[in-house]
Amino acid sequence: MSSPAMEHEALVRSGCWPYINHSSSHCLWPGISCNDAGRVTFISIYIFGEVSLGGMHFSLLPSLDTLMLSGTIDRGIENICSVPRLKSLELSASNPAGELPSCIFSNLTNLKELYIRGITGRFPGENWSSFRDLRTLDISYNNFMGPIPLGLGSLSRLISLSLSWNGLTGSVPREIGNLTNLKALDLSHNALSGSIPPTLFSSMTMLGHLDLSFNALSGSIPPTLFSSAAMPGHLDLSNNALSGSIPPTLFSSMTMLGHLDLSFNALSGSIPPTLFSSRTTLVYLDLSYNNLSGPIPMVVWELAMLETLVMRRNKFHGSLATEIGKLARLKYLDLGFNVLSGYLPVSIISVISLEWLNLTSNYFSGPIPPGLGEMKNLYGLDMSINGFSGPIPLQLWNSLSLDHLDLHNNSLSGGIPGLEICQIGFINISYNQLIGPVPARSISLYPSSAFLGLGQQKVDPIPARRDEILRYAVIFFPLVLIIAVLSFLRRRFFVPLAANGDPLETGTKNGDIVSLWNYDGTIAFEDMIAATDGFDLKYCIGTGGYGSVYRAQLPNGMVVALKKLHRYEAEEPVFDRSFRNEVRVLTEIRHRSIIRLYGFCLHRRCMFLVYELMERGSLFYVLRIDAESVELDWEKRVDIIRDTAHALSYLHHDCILKPVVHRDISSNNILLNDELRAFVSDFGTARLVNPDSSNFTAPAGTIGYIAPEVAYTMAVNEKSDVYSFGVVALETLMGKHPTDVISALSTGPADDIHLAEILDPRLPCPRSSSSIRNIILCATLALACLRARPQTRPSMKQVSTAFLSNRRSISDPIQTITLRQLQMNVDSVVKCGLDDLPEEEV
Repeated sequence: MSSPAMEHEALVRSGCWPYINHSSSHCLWPGISCNDAGRVTFISIYIFGEVSLGGMHFSLLPSLDTLMLSGTIDRGIENICSVPRLKSLELSASNPAGELPSCIFSNLTNLKELYIRGITGRFPGENWSSFRDLRTLDISYNNFMGPIPLGLGSLSRLISLSLSWNGLTGSVPREIGNLTNLKALDLSHNALSGSIPPTLFSSMTMLGHLDLSFNALSGSIPPTLFSSAAMPGHLDLSNNALSGSIPPTLFSSMTMLGHLDLSFNALSGSIPPTLFSSRTTLVYLDLSYNNLSGPIPMVVWELAMLETLVMRRNKFHGSLATEIGKLARLKYLDLGFNVLSGYLPVSIISVISLEWLNLTSNYFSGPIPPGLGEMKNLYGLDMSINGFSGPIPLQLWNSLSLDHLDLHNNSLSGGIPGLEICQIGFINISYNQLIGPVPARSISLYPSSAFLGLGQQKVDPIPARRDEILRYAVIFFPLVLIIAVLSFLRRRFFVPLAANGDPLETGTKNGDIVSLWNYDGTIAFEDMIAATDGFDLKYCIGTGGYGSVYRAQLPNGMVVALKKLHRYEAEEPVFDRSFRNEVRVLTEIRHRSIIRLYGFCLHRRCMFLVYELMERGSLFYVLRIDAESVELDWEKRVDIIRDTAHALSYLHHDCILKPVVHRDISSNNILLNDELRAFVSDFGTARLVNPDSSNFTAPAGTIGYIAPEVAYTMAVNEKSDVYSFGVVALETLMGKHPTDVISALSTGPADDIHLAEILDPRLPCPRSSSSIRNIILCATLALACLRARPQTRPSMKQVSTAFLSNRRSISDPIQTITLRQLQMNVDSVVKCGLDDLPEEEV
């Protein structure tokens, strides 16, 4: 028979509280609670270092009913089986803790709550029926494999069951339907397959939360999935392979349904007009990324409690009903990438809570309702790629809340008088029929791509006192420079070779140059015009810092990308220099992860570069489109980061002539081919570095990727590229720009930021040891590259070599690793790269 004194002695001998004054009452120690008799009833401890549970005599703690263990709990874990009265057990391992001891199932039969994290192996198949009083079972975030045990269906008193974020396979067992007291069921983020049993949840009259998302479930949604008494308030079937139509009356009786997500499936047909009851309290509805069609029925606009409505990437057509104004609580509306048309109802300004409105890539027409600019909560407005016409309402420029305004590719007309006073953070009004001038202040605040293709766009005029001097310089100096440069480039660099090494004939017309390397035949400027129908917008696949990119098929069938300077940009010396600089740099470098330049065109009407076509576009685009980003699994993302590192290492250290600093590394300038392999592009701002000079130059780069020291120095060196690489690497892992993480890193140690928390949530948590090892390496190197002091950042040679020598073992699960731990591990990781370098390079 134990006593409080014996309990005290047992806790001291366990070694789990090494820094506590052991003469004090153990009931006052952190992580311990006692009852009125001084007996221990609650323990919560973190096991670390050499401490083992083998030293803890749980048998001397007869009143213990709640035990929470985390850390390295692989040694002595079987000792917890000596507490038969235990009611709540939580095991959260920070190391691969192996399988659960079988004695848990035979001894701890009084458990009411069981939480398990960080355990590996097959899903325990023991006699689950021994837990006759179990109410909560949470075995999420483990590495359990195999099917769901049928024995779980015998836990008749179970209220909450979560098996999410594992590697479970097979079908959803029908025995789950026996859990009639269940209120919450989460089987998400596994590899479950097969169809959903038709009446699986019919008898679960208490079920309020059901999540089957991120699996491989197929077939149709059964119309008999729920009985009239079974009405979950949260239903998530997203990210599966469900097909067929939505059952017409499946949700009509679910008056308490608040969250419904059917996105990222293959559902088809129209939205049934009887889908919801008028009494439904739906707050969140996501039907995006399916094949749904037809008009949006009135039943959607009658969901008075709705706050989020996402119907992106479907085939909905028709106009929006004026009843949209009834959704007074709506905050987020995304109808992008459909076939919707007609005028935007003025009643939308009645949606006073609206914060984000996305109508991009539809066929809307007519004027922009002026009242949009007066909506006090609206901070994001994307009406791009439509047919909106008329002037841009002055109220938009004066908006105090709007931070994102995208109106590009419409038919808007008139001037832009309010642009000079607006405070909007992001603006894109390119490719409209607007007329200038664009205020000089706006030119300095926004990228030039925001104003491309405007009717008569120009910057405010140069002051008159300089007109006379600049008139002659603008006319004569570029002419002399162009003639000299063209002559030099044609003789020195732009004599393409045929397969046998002889010079290949290139097409010229009226003194213009069209040069394609290794092109079988002659080609002229007119061929390029024909390949793009005069650079028609339907062939445009993107816009860059100083030009647009078009997809073109040449006369011999080869498909290429044409990067064309716009006419008003081609007349500007800075863009002319950028064009020639890109040609010059790309003729001197050869690397499998750097985009290939096929040739160029210098013509009196325009200039363009001919590149290898990158079918998937930029990394920036792929990461921000959900359907595209999920194709970038962890292995592909690591490959992108690795290939980018190798390319930059080549530029900085292995170029034949001199090192090349790119100066504009960003996710927009990392292009992906059809296999999702990465290629560094856009060398318009690149600079050949002379090791014997100070290399001062004007600042260049993309906001958000520029190293902090560039703000106060103009020295060109490789360390600015290293910083930009760190941003891109972290962005690739997170799926978004790492603004918040970089800000947190700048304010102090990142002790409370876990690596797993910042990884892209659209992908399942990495499970294989190789994926986890590579992700940790990428994150560690990214943090090293983001160091504030340039001299403390590694070189790209070290980063590249670290990938080649990544053989470090991982002892902790990824869920427990903090960014602070990675920061502390930076030097040893980078040293792996140093160890493999020749001595003279270290």
